[in-house]
Formats: sequence, structure tokens, C-alpha cells
Amino acid sequence: MSNKSSALKITFTDKVESANVKNVDVKKVIRLNRRQFLRHIGLGASAGLVATQSISQTLAGVGNSQAHSFQSNDFKDSTSLFTKDELPLTELDARSISEPLAAQTNCMVPSIETRLFASSNVGGNNARNQLGLARLACAGFKVSNPEVVSRQYLRFAGTDGQRVSDLQNIATGAIAAPKLLLGVRGGYGAVRLLPKIDWQTLGRIMQERGTILAGFSDVTAIQCALLAKGGMSSLAAPMLYSEFGKTIPDEVSSRQFVEALSNPKLTIDVNSADLTSKQLPLILASNTSNPITGTIWGGNLSVVSALAGSDYLPRIDGGIVFLEDVGEQPYRIERMLYDLYLAGGFKHQQAIVLGAFSGIGADSYDARYDVATVIQQLHKLTGLPVYSGMRFGHIEHKHSFPLGARCQIVPNTNGGYQLSFADYPTINRRDINVQGLWQG
Repeated sequence: MSNKSSALKITFTDKVESANVKNVDVKKVIRLNRRQFLRHIGLGASAGLVATQSISQTLAGVGNSQAHSFQSNDFKDSTSLFTKDELPLTELDARSISEPLAAQTNCMVPSIETRLFASSNVGGNNARNQLGLARLACAGFKVSNPEVVSRQYLRFAGTDGQRVSDLQNIATGAIAAPKLLLGVRGGYGAVRLLPKIDWQTLGRIMQERGTILAGFSDVTAIQCALLAKGGMSSLAAPMLYSEFGKTIPDEVSSRQFVEALSNPKLTIDVNSADLTSKQLPLILASNTSNPITGTIWGGNLSVVSALAGSDYLPRIDGGIVFLEDVGEQPYRIERMLYDLYLAGGFKHQQAIVLGAFSGIGADSYDARYDVATVIQQLHKLTGLPVYSGMRFGHIEHKHSFPLGARCQIVPNTNGGYQLSFADYPTINRRDINVQGLWQG
């Protein structure tokens, strides 16, 4: 290939030798424009159109067919914190419809073995799916089953059997376990799959391979079952359709996703309770001087509470419960917390960590009955310390973190607290091009 060629430029060094570094393999770096990159990795024509022309078609199904259903007061949030796929276009999205994508970007040769699992809602906009796939490839994730994004049965991303097969085929050995199992999107439907998957075998195989299962929202059902019956951790994190297929993915969420994937000693500092409730103290506890260490588990409150009384709800002695939710009125949040409490979900736990409770409507009987009132009642009911404001949930700028891993909570110097995580699988940071997750 001529050095003057503009079609494809590849630069790499097989070995680096110096006084201090010898025989270190260096990752190949490809520099090529988006259309050429898509041809290089073999993505289809529809992805090429999305990635090289304008993005108006990507947004058409979101802005026109679905946005109107989320205009009620219960879902309005003046701070624009929660980011459901079906929300109306933001001002930033609207401006970008007519803006062409960057002509050139730096992409890595995809090498991280990745499979998708589509356990819940269908990702109804194919252009958005293809854009997410292109970004994953540019970031270094080699997706072996992109066809799952095209499945649909009713509201779901395929029949129950198809969606079960995304995970069960790994448990049976029909498909080798990848390094990353990434959820396509949330919504509803994962609970239908739980009795049909061999979680014990799946968990064992994932532990042996060091596989990371990533997702949130409705994927909480998968994560709880995997931990309860398979003893395997997962990652609370953004997903293909809900984040990486957006017109403009959230750069902070993307960076934090890679940080959690690659850092074996992840830490997160929390200095405000506002994401849970502006009326809450950051920490509700009688004594915060001693660190708390235990396995952190949980996820979306609506989904966790639906598992109450089942074998799929983790029963962890000395655990730390994490909960978040979106679009629920305070009385519904309290009712779900009572579901967990009455089913023994808070027994033998050390603490409760609360993430974002976004898009919360006011109580129609008495506006003073708010999320802060509900959380105060939870603290009184369980006697457990409550740590609020963890930056995760249906919001922008979220911090991905491992569920089912060892977590330590300690006060920090700013009057807040720090979460430290250990004992979970990771991916080599050098194999990931983080900018690829939001470019184009």
C-alpha cells in the first residue's frame, strides 16, 4: 500500500525496545474514514449509510412515533436527567439532525470478543442499532451476533426462545463464552426468561472465562438471577440501543463504562444526595465512622421488587443493596420498598445505596409526601444506614459499577462517601478506543 494512499492508513509497531521496555506487543491502530472502516469490519450497507451521511433517519422512529407518549407530568423532569430511549428529542439532538458526521475518525481493529443479548424490548429503529454496532466496533468490541438487533416478536426483541438462546447457548456450550455480554436495551421482558436458563452452569462458565455481562433497567432481572443462582457478578452499565446508538451518546457515561470495564480497583465518590432527592441528607446513619464492606447487589427497584419471594432474588449475608428507578410516584416507590422488606430482602444487609430516582411525579394527595419522606421511612423501617445520590440510573453522566462484587463504603473528606469495588473481571484498557463509543 502506498504511503500516499488516502483510502486506508495502517500504522503499527510489532515490538518496542528501550532501556526499560523490551518485547512489548503494541496494539495495531487503524486510521481511516467511517465508510472505509465499516467496509473493513464487514458491517452492512445500512450501517454505512447511517455512519457516513446524516442522522435524520436514525431519529425518525424516536422523535415521531414514540415521543408523544411520554409528555405527561409524571415523566417531565426540568433537569433533563433521565434518558429513556423514547423521550422527545433534546435541543442538542435536534440541532445535529442536519449536521454531517465527521469525515474521519480513529478506530481500533475490533478484538474484544463480544456478544449481544436482547432480553427485553425490541430496539425498534434499525438505523440506531446499526450506529451503535459501528461505534462498538470502532471502540474495539468485536460483536459476533449483530443479527439479534433485527429480531422482533410483539414488543420483545424476539420470541422467548430466541431471547433465552442468547444466554442459554453459552450455558450449554453451543457458543463459546465471550469476554463481554452486552445488553441491547431494557423495557420489559427479561422476567419471562428466568426459569428457562441454567444460571448455575452459565455462572460457572462466565467465571472461568472472566465474562462481563453489562446492562441495567430491565436487565436487572438477568443480573439478579445470575448472582442468586450462578454466583456471578455483572456490570451496571449503558447498553447498545439505549446509549451507544444515540445520535450523540453521552461522553461521560461512555468514559465511565470503559473505566468500570478496565479498572480492577474502581472507586466512585458521592458528594450530593440530589439524584435521589434534594430534601435528603447525603447519609442517613447513626454512625458513619466505620467502613462497611460487603457484596453489592440490586439494580432497578421495579424489577428487584418484582423478584421478591422468588429464587431469583439474591440472598446475601452482609450485603449492600443498591436501588434506582425512573418515572414512579413516591407512593409506588414506597410500596415496592415494602414488597422487598416484607419478603425479607433487607434482612442481614449492612446498608442501602440509592441511585437516581428521576422523573418522579408529585403525589396527587399531598405534595409533601415525596421521595425524601419515603426514604426516611425506609431508614426507620429497616434500621440500615442509607447512602443517597449514587450517580447511576436512568440519567446522563452515569458511573458504571460492578454488581455482585465486593464493595466498601467509607466517608470521604468532602462530607460524602466513597464506594470502592474489588473482585470482578475486567478487560485490558489498551484494547479499547474509548472515543469510538461516541464518535460519528
